[in-house]
Amino acid sequence: MNDFLETCNPEHRSGYIAVMGKPNVGKSTLMNRLIGAKVSIVSDKPQTTRDCILGILSEEQYQAVFVDTPGLMQPRDKLNQCLLDEALDGLRDADLVLHLVDARDASPFPEGVREAIQGAHARKFLIYNKMDLLPAGAQPAYRVPAGEYEREFSISALDGSGVEAMLDAIVAALPLGPRYYDEDILSDRDERFLTAEIVREKAYHAMGQELPYSIAVETDEFKDRANGKTFIRCILYVERESQKGMLIGKGGAALKDIGREARPEIEELIGRPVYLELWVKVRKNWTKKDHELKRLGYLKLRK
Repeated sequence: MNDFLETCNPEHRSGYIAVMGKPNVGKSTLMNRLIGAKVSIVSDKPQTTRDCILGILSEEQYQAVFVDTPGLMQPRDKLNQCLLDEALDGLRDADLVLHLVDARDASPFPEGVREAIQGAHARKFLIYNKMDLLPAGAQPAYRVPAGEYEREFSISALDGSGVEAMLDAIVAALPLGPRYYDEDILSDRDERFLTAEIVREKAYHAMGQELPYSIAVETDEFKDRANGKTFIRCILYVERESQKGMLIGKGGAALKDIGREARPEIEELIGRPVYLELWVKVRKNWTKKDHELKRLGYLKLRK
């Protein structure tokens, strides 16, 4: 504590905020708005977020480290179980939990999740999101029993209404403490990871409702070249040959569209021109196999 007092404002607040909720409640949209930059990919497809991703908001008086977690849902296969484990791990070191619910959803708790959140040793806020989609003056469909959450907020992560007041309360709830990250760092993830995420987001947008769940992306090569461009090769994995054909498209058209959409965002991310090469490979039933999930980073050792 003495070192902290000597090197930092003694009134400085810092802490970890776990952003949790069912798929598609707007967790990534909210975190990107709070951080003021795109650190989590956004899609209307379930389980878009597959890793706990930190978004770091640093101001003179505080540093708020938001943890975007995978959507909370009942596991139907090994991948779903990995994602649920990852999400619940976000509770472990949290100082504050933001439980986001869709204001239109009357049943925001998958089985067992309510107990996990309430059992966490952290302060808890309930956030009614997507209030902009309710009729004027309407109340959220779910009303929480008294005493389960310290505070409740009604917001729209999309248009920003209510977010500033919520953020003020978040900062006030954080403990006194030092900065954990340099003030110019916005996320704990490196360029290779974020590049793969951008490609996965564009693949999700290009495909239908079923195929995105079967897509995984990894950055295979990331190398600066003498011509000033960065050469990047990303591999998109699917589970079946038929899915490979869908992702590539006739004459490679679908894959070219994905690359065309991804390249500008990657260039903005890394700050230099990019040559992006995309390949599609089949890993049969990868969502159901431990060794594939481990290789792709979804199956992790648990404490």
